[in-house]
Amino acid sequence: MVNRIFEKDKYFIPCLRRLFPKEPILAVKGRGAVLTDSKGKDYIDLFASHGVNFVGFNRPEVVSAIKEQAEKLVNYAYDIHTTPAVELAEKLVQIAPEPLKKCYFLNSGAEAVECALYLARKYKGKYEIIGLYGGFHGRTYGARSALGWSAYKRGMGPFLPGFIHMPSYYCYRCTLNLEYPDCNLQCAKMLEDVLQYQCSGEVAAFIAEPVQGTAGNIPAPNRYFKEVKRILDSYDILYIDDEVYTGLGRTGKLWGVEHYGVKPDIMTLAKTLGGGVPISAVMASKETASAFAVKDMLYFTTYGGNPLCCAAALASVNIVTGEKLHERAARLGEYFMKGLNDLADKYELIGDVRGKGLMIGVELVKNRRTKEPAHEESLKLRNEAKKRGVILPSAMGWLGNTIRMTPPAVITEQQIDHVIEVLDASLKTLK
Repeated sequence: MVNRIFEKDKYFIPCLRRLFPKEPILAVKGRGAVLTDSKGKDYIDLFASHGVNFVGFNRPEVVSAIKEQAEKLVNYAYDIHTTPAVELAEKLVQIAPEPLKKCYFLNSGAEAVECALYLARKYKGKYEIIGLYGGFHGRTYGARSALGWSAYKRGMGPFLPGFIHMPSYYCYRCTLNLEYPDCNLQCAKMLEDVLQYQCSGEVAAFIAEPVQGTAGNIPAPNRYFKEVKRILDSYDILYIDDEVYTGLGRTGKLWGVEHYGVKPDIMTLAKTLGGGVPISAVMASKETASAFAVKDMLYFTTYGGNPLCCAAALASVNIVTGEKLHERAARLGEYFMKGLNDLADKYELIGDVRGKGLMIGVELVKNRRTKEPAHEESLKLRNEAKKRGVILPSAMGWLGNTIRMTPPAVITEQQIDHVIEVLDASLKTLK
């Protein structure tokens, strides 16, 4: 039966990427930070389905909300009011960073980014968007145009006009060959040069993640966004804060942008929001949101704001805020990073340990001096950890050499200790 399931991969369009293509896992259930396969084997899951299961797998509160709402009304579009959508909007406005007072629900992170780009262009009446090298904002047409990685664009262009990219805050592999903090945040200051030399004076917005997730869980250095926002404000340009990964507690604060003390004009969020179901949101200031006049119906999505997903999301948000999972993520992230840094002292293969909260990147290199990416070793490490009961998202990041950890916030210190033991045993096999 299990093998027949694996064989049916042939029915999919071949864009699927399996973590374990040679010895696949058939997931059947999850609880807390643990995923269980069809053979009854448990795995501590550090991937958590791209970080979606931040509140934990199958949280009873989320499951109950889904069951209760499914018995009443599964779907109705924005044309008619539904209680879950209205209550979720109110909740998010209450906890969102200033000055975000309006929201709109969609179905995925990429769709939220599409909406944010459209809103920014409409509000400013300009078309250029500045993004970062390595930035990831989704795989749809507009979101992919904002993406800062060539491999995800090859053979798919031309893309939307007006997208400009500049060096990011990847301190471990600084494009400018500088070192923080002596660099004086030159990567942020380059925004001024980009505006002077690359743009036509038609810039609507700058878009960036507080921590670059898909690139390898790379956090921005302190004051990076302060400097960026200073320049944006001087040119009257919007800041789109992409919190699809970082929003709702993942980084140790409720919002990733809170680490940097700046205020976004537009924000996108998804992943944690739904507690496992597909839902995303765009949030904006009242002034910016006013560009979408209802008489014109400038944006619409049939399934966005459906009562089923909104009920699940409201339960998820209440878990995060009620249990202060952002504070738990900060504490456990620090605990996890200590164990990982101890391993870095022991194994030359570990070139960099970085992160905020429970959004951690461990970059593997063949040589610490040259920083040559250790892709093959990363793949072997993934399989070694699987044997020992850990789903380890290694061989990730744009260079294919990073362990990109986004575990559920309900992971325990004992489970983290076990993960460190598994990593230690797995790394020994690579010597």
